[in-house]
Amino acid sequence: MNAAASNNQMQAIKVKHKGFLRTLCSQWQMALMSVPVLLYVLLFNYFPLRGWIAAFEDYNPKLGFYGSNFVGLKNFKDLFGLGELPPEEFLLSIRNTLAMSVINLVFGTVSSILLAVLLNEVRKTLFKRTVQTVTYLPHFLSMVIVVGMAQNIFASGGPINDLLAQLGLIKEPVFWLGEGRYFWWLVGVINVWKEVGWNTIIYVSAMTSIDPCLYEAAAIDGAGRFGKIMHVTLPGIKSTFIILLIMNIGHLLEAGFEIQYLLGNVKVMDYSRTIDIYVLDYGISAQKYGLAIAAGMFKSVVAIFLLLSANFVARRLDENTLI
Repeated sequence: MNAAASNNQMQAIKVKHKGFLRTLCSQWQMALMSVPVLLYVLLFNYFPLRGWIAAFEDYNPKLGFYGSNFVGLKNFKDLFGLGELPPEEFLLSIRNTLAMSVINLVFGTVSSILLAVLLNEVRKTLFKRTVQTVTYLPHFLSMVIVVGMAQNIFASGGPINDLLAQLGLIKEPVFWLGEGRYFWWLVGVINVWKEVGWNTIIYVSAMTSIDPCLYEAAAIDGAGRFGKIMHVTLPGIKSTFIILLIMNIGHLLEAGFEIQYLLGNVKVMDYSRTIDIYVLDYGISAQKYGLAIAAGMFKSVVAIFLLLSANFVARRLDENTLI
């Protein structure tokens, strides 16, 4: 029985392999077009992974990867306070990264779906296109420009404090940029303003593929506009939402670098330092290359684990999966 099962399994693998080759040969033009993309990914995403060897070395640029002293797991122990360095800095960077990532994920997803639903309900094509254009244009602005605008808006004498004072909500100007308790939320607000229009495009596209007959059936059943949204529109974009959620969970340790680096200052350093800034500080400023690469390696491994875990949970719930 075991031999027969093994033979059947081998036959199935051969058939699948032949089917793949047959498909590849029949679509050789598409395969040829994908070669530059494949080379790009190999060159810039996988070839640099050879540098991970420095995470296990006391790396010296003059000696290179294969000439530096091998120190084993020393750099990883230093990261988590089991070696010479205190663990507070790296643990704080993990906390800040996760906090800002979750805020960006929740705010970004909710605002994108809400804007997409509102645009889907608009019947005036000109107004709809105008709103889409205005909302996704900030995506193309440099983060330096966006942070400069945010610094002026949230300054002590900026329009936000003036508005709150006129409404009687505050008596003294709030130091938005100098208090750590506001920093994570400011980053979330800025990211939503910059990316909400761009992220909405995907959901609007998913809504256009919903069968109009479903809306007609909902209307016959007595559903109003809100009922159509709840029972037709939102279920219609469920698969898109799941795929994007899995991808975003895989990027939970990528809260960003530019906005935190540009908007941060000494007073909010305990709230602004992310893993990327930690890598920059130790890899460039302190020249602890092995420690910085170990931090980046930890970030990549955790991201892969989160992605696979989210994909596994989605599969167990019979939802669409990324892998």
